[in-house]
Amino acid sequence: MSNEINNRKPLVLVVDDDKEIVRAISINLEREGYRVLSAFDGEKALQLASENGVNLIILDIMMPKLDGLSALMKIRERNNIPVILLSAKSEDTDKILGLSIGADDYVTKPYNPDELIARVRAQLRRYMRLGDINSSRSDEMIRLGDLELYVMKRQAYAYGEPVHLTATEYKIFELLLRNAGRVYPAEEIYERIWSEPAYNVENTVMVHIRRIREKIEINPSDPKYLKVVWGIGYKIEKHNHTSK
Repeated sequence: MSNEINNRKPLVLVVDDDKEIVRAISINLEREGYRVLSAFDGEKALQLASENGVNLIILDIMMPKLDGLSALMKIRERNNIPVILLSAKSEDTDKILGLSIGADDYVTKPYNPDELIARVRAQLRRYMRLGDINSSRSDEMIRLGDLELYVMKRQAYAYGEPVHLTATEYKIFELLLRNAGRVYPAEEIYERIWSEPAYNVENTVMVHIRRIREKIEINPSDPKYLKVVWGIGYKIEKHNHTSK
């Protein structure tokens, strides 16, 4: 690969203790025009993520020194870049755990290379171009009761405090906030945010909704804003006044 790298190309960090997997993923990413960094354990991943302008991380769960989930928690303390978990585990409980900790997506080994590239492309598109779809509104502020969202800054506030959302959480929050009062089925949320057909996506959407609720609600178990409409979907309740 040429040393003359176009710095505008997204930089992807691939982390797996299997060097052949890292090599294969890296080759596919580079063919798509991405720049790639590699790490083989969680500790090295944290170092590279903190020292370089990484735009997305593909992160294996089972690794030496520091496992993927522990690394993900540390990454989320300082950074909201997209993270795609990669693991041989296919059980829903593992997927939900990873999403709960802060992953944006999850791919199970053995993975389909085309599917992984498509998910990388989708996550980067949402993260790097969020708010550019309608640039005339990119500097607007959306307010609903105690909730505020600054579109250009991609920053949310609840009760005057900043809310740190991942790229996927932000997009869901923006969708529901812009359309307060409307109920969105999980399938429609998934198709709008992930830009792919929805099949058995209730758990995935539910986990993201729960994480958003934990960040914006004073009492997540009795939410004021982010509501579940049982059997139908999710909505942000309309409120006209802020709390005193």
